[in-house]
Amino acid sequence: MRKFYFSYILFLSSSIYLQAQNLDYSVLGISKELTENANACVRNQELLVAINSQKSMTITTKRVVTVFNEYGQRHIDAVQSYDKSQKIISIEAQVFNQMGTEIKKFKRKDFKDQSVADGISIYTDNRILYLDYTPTQYPLTVVYPSVLETSNTAFIPGWYPVESYYLSVQNSEVKLTFPSNLGFKFKEYNFEGYTIEKEEKSNSLTYKVANLQALKTEDYSPSFTKFTPYVLFGLNKFHLEGVDGEADDWQKFGSWVYTNLLVGTDEVSPETKAKIKAYIGNETDPMKVAQKVFEYVQNKTRYVSIQLGIGGWKPMLAKDVDRLGYGDCKALTNYTRALLEAVDIPSYYTIIYGDRDKRDIRSDFVSMQGNHVVLAIPDNDELRWLECTSQIAPFDFQANFTDDRNALLVKPNGGELVRTTNYSENDNSQITKGAYAINQDGTLSGNITIKSSGTQYDSKYNLERTSQKDLEEHYHDYFFVIKNLKWEKVNFSNNKEAIEFTEELKIEGSNYASKSGATMIFALNAFNQYNKVPARYRTRLNPFEVTRGFFDSDEISITIPEGYTIDSKPDNFEVKEKFGNYKTEVSVVNNQVIYKREFTMNKGFYEKADYENFRKFIEQIARNDNAKIVVVKN
Repeated sequence: MRKFYFSYILFLSSSIYLQAQNLDYSVLGISKELTENANACVRNQELLVAINSQKSMTITTKRVVTVFNEYGQRHIDAVQSYDKSQKIISIEAQVFNQMGTEIKKFKRKDFKDQSVADGISIYTDNRILYLDYTPTQYPLTVVYPSVLETSNTAFIPGWYPVESYYLSVQNSEVKLTFPSNLGFKFKEYNFEGYTIEKEEKSNSLTYKVANLQALKTEDYSPSFTKFTPYVLFGLNKFHLEGVDGEADDWQKFGSWVYTNLLVGTDEVSPETKAKIKAYIGNETDPMKVAQKVFEYVQNKTRYVSIQLGIGGWKPMLAKDVDRLGYGDCKALTNYTRALLEAVDIPSYYTIIYGDRDKRDIRSDFVSMQGNHVVLAIPDNDELRWLECTSQIAPFDFQANFTDDRNALLVKPNGGELVRTTNYSENDNSQITKGAYAINQDGTLSGNITIKSSGTQYDSKYNLERTSQKDLEEHYHDYFFVIKNLKWEKVNFSNNKEAIEFTEELKIEGSNYASKSGATMIFALNAFNQYNKVPARYRTRLNPFEVTRGFFDSDEISITIPEGYTIDSKPDNFEVKEKFGNYKTEVSVVNNQVIYKREFTMNKGFYEKADYENFRKFIEQIARNDNAKIVVVKN
């Protein structure tokens, strides 16, 4: 009865909120500056986080969003997840037309209730309530309040007032209240250039910001967390799925993870130990033994996401993975760790952010971070890395998903932050060698060998499992200069030891060279032109970043048509900038042209003032990559 009464009061209070906040929901209440470049405007975003105790937290959300067009609809964000540990106390929504008149009202029963599981690759007890509403006209305004209660205080929502591109913010506010004995902490990032109000008291903290204009996407813009403001919050004493935790540094936090989430999960049967030892055979080199164990796991298991209660954070038992043949990143990593332990190879369960955009475990803020788990194996002074969820990735390969970022090693004696593999420009190489001939009617025919490593290997090695149709599309895009491309054969070689992928092709393209009477003209670089010139901006707004550098080397032999001589050819060219280096050499030997090219793109984070020079650097490369040779019939 008391629970019903409490729920009723919360429901009533949220309804009163909707009525009391009788603001002008018409679009006339939005300044012109907040409509520029905006698909939607956050009229009011209030996040109230009440930390009641180590195992009790109430999150109240009050969100008002005006949507200008169909692209802004996703910013309504009227969705709430729940499970056994977090309960939705109240949720509703109202929709107003452009004049601010209510046209639709949604109670909790009107929200769609759906499991997050897809029935095949995800097992979870997590569900979501979401507003399923398709507008018939724009603009409109949606008012969305909700109240959530959870026992998990390991994850306190952060404050990210700049949520997305093409989204303006009229008002955004976060307020947290907390007991003084739990070690509440916070960390601010990227506040420079923003007018943010802050009010800090002994048991509360509030941030406010207003009138943020919508940001436009720009080429090479960094991730939002690198240049827009946000605040992280946490507790030294927290609770996660029935388990209390306490940690004020990474060493203690890693110790808590090891003791509460890993201990007792790594047992495998004597039969399994015998199998893995037999699979290894007489191999004694520790890294080759580890490689064999990794190969065994890849052949035996497949990835399935499991998010059930504490299982969302604690790996399933290694013996269950061994029996079932599947698991999520935690389970497969822990299973591999158990098998390595069975053959006396130490390894460390490692928490990390897995994403193509590089994202660090923040070293300056101890909290529950990361979305993925990998395995680290010590090899003298280095670490070898295993992506245990992949059945095809090479041993010790991280490019493009977990490379070059802070990760947390979980050791028996505590946690340790380390940096994962940093692939240099030369590591990310593509070496191209080949030859082509131009015949009398301008047709190109030739052979080419492409060897790719590092991040460029990552973008290529799936080609050997690609359908014929997708291969056609890939090579037509890659050899875009050859308009009428035909390729007669392709051979792939995937050297997982060297982590090098080789493509061998025989190609042909009609009308590659343009003819005018006795003259023929064509671009020397037929195989690897770079044409990704960044856009020009009158006023660049954001800094820019090249997240991964690379190195390309090309050497092509070109046979001109019989009976023709060279009338003009491109000059040798070289440019060096802080963004990279580029040079070409063109020589003629016995009426055969030798074209050599080297292009290094440096990774780096740059101020917006450097952008125009960077754009001109790429423009020079694109122009020289398309440089033409002219041949004339004798």
